[in-house]
Amino acid sequence: MKIILSLVLLLLLSICSFAQAKFDVIIRGGLVYDGSGSKPIKADVGIVGDKVAKIGDLSKAKATTIVDATGLAVSPGFINMLSWSTESFLVDPRSLGELKQGVTTQIMGEGWSMGPLNGVMKKQIVADQGDLKWDLAWTTLAEYLQHLEKKGVSQNVASFVGATTIRMHVLGEGDVQPTAAQMQQMRDLVEKEMRAGALGIGTSLIYAPAFYAKTEEIIELCKVASKYKGKYISHMRSEGNRLEEAVDELIRISREANIPAEIYHLKAAGKDNWHKMDKVIAKVEAARKQGLKITADMYNYPAGATGLEASLPPWVLDGGYAELFKRIQDPETRKKILDEMRTPTDKWENLRLAAGSPERLILVGFKSDKLKPLTGKTLGEVSRMRGTDPENTILDLVLEDQSRVGTVYFLMDEENIKKQIKIPWVSFGSDAESIAPEGNFLKSNPHPRAYGNFARLLGKYVRDEKVISLEEAVRRLTSLPAGNLGLDRRGALKKGYFADVVIFDPAMIADKATFEKPHQFAVGVRDVFVNGVQMLKDGNHTGKFSGRAIYGPGKVN
Repeated sequence: MKIILSLVLLLLLSICSFAQAKFDVIIRGGLVYDGSGSKPIKADVGIVGDKVAKIGDLSKAKATTIVDATGLAVSPGFINMLSWSTESFLVDPRSLGELKQGVTTQIMGEGWSMGPLNGVMKKQIVADQGDLKWDLAWTTLAEYLQHLEKKGVSQNVASFVGATTIRMHVLGEGDVQPTAAQMQQMRDLVEKEMRAGALGIGTSLIYAPAFYAKTEEIIELCKVASKYKGKYISHMRSEGNRLEEAVDELIRISREANIPAEIYHLKAAGKDNWHKMDKVIAKVEAARKQGLKITADMYNYPAGATGLEASLPPWVLDGGYAELFKRIQDPETRKKILDEMRTPTDKWENLRLAAGSPERLILVGFKSDKLKPLTGKTLGEVSRMRGTDPENTILDLVLEDQSRVGTVYFLMDEENIKKQIKIPWVSFGSDAESIAPEGNFLKSNPHPRAYGNFARLLGKYVRDEKVISLEEAVRRLTSLPAGNLGLDRRGALKKGYFADVVIFDPAMIADKATFEKPHQFAVGVRDVFVNGVQMLKDGNHTGKFSGRAIYGPGKVN
């Protein structure tokens, strides 16, 4: 009898203790999507410090802050697999464009990364600054991430080391192949960054000087990354005329370097290539069945954005932009460039021809104040204004602006977009900077994905068109990319995981940015927590900065 009484007493004490349990934050009454893809449950989420402490019935528990999420979805913070916030973070660490979509972690490093840098590269970066001005106060990639964390940033940040950056560090911008000694220098740079926490190797192979790298060079760099549990992620050598061959190359790199590989912004670019998507999916599925870890990410729009240099043959950038400008001004060389721009080919990726019409190219980013009035106009409009054909207009604008000139290209098929969204191994990335409709950001037009990629998925494709379920969309925005990247305790609402949490209204979430009026925030995300700290409250930034530099699983302490 005494034993029974003792047990009852212990049970009562336990209940009383739980009733008095103290949390820093309780998110109460929401519909919890835990990131696993399972059906949601109505539950409370308790946060202590930077971690999720409990999920369940916390109606009798106490907390410093109580957040009422009744009628709303509560999910892990979203992971942007392809961010170009490298510079915008330095100018505006609030990162409102993505914070207001529920993004709590941004992944960078598509070919170019913010380190490792040498003196020549640092001078060039400073000289290339346009509307956004910032101080360059680091040398390595790890130092850049630490700089962001120390300066204060709204979201967690991580990065691949760019193979282009490694190549430029050792070889410059020329169309050259590394000697054995130079290849070892490149390996050593990769090893240093991998030991410091880089996620792996990122490439962007349609652009010079990355275009000049042979497959074997990439394999060698990836072998180093593989030793530190790194990944390979690639803007492939072709997304159009040689799309299938480019996928074969990525799979070969994965196999020979023994490394997981991901396709950046999966697409079939150009109407003549839209039919290839089924074959691409089949190739990846076959590789996965063979045991290779091949995945992809995407953005949810029929247009991409890059520069006018993606309409030029890669040889014109041999030696960098200074050499390009000289070549454009030489009459004989200019004629050769124009001839190649007008000739269909599978030797390089010509996005001007892939788009099909100069009306399907929108000019969105100029350095020169003189040219900024052309922002938002199509290449066709500007050609008519100037009385020059589209190809000559491209060369003239690049030369006059002394830049690549930011450009939106309409390339993709809406049916393919939906088909890709349904693929269970595809996550999502904006391929854009995180900005706000104010200040110097207004001097250029971004692609609307900068403000809307994640909200567009949850609004247009989940709620309105029912392409996939909400629980599956949340999984693909959270646990899938976190697992692919090997991020420690991220991407799920689980006890002991970091408290990156989004509270949003599934009935309201939507993108508002358009190609005509891109500077518009998404709607429907009410609150965002990053590492347990409320970053967005009732849609407004709290003025706190709890984002952290996060590192790959191979980091050596």
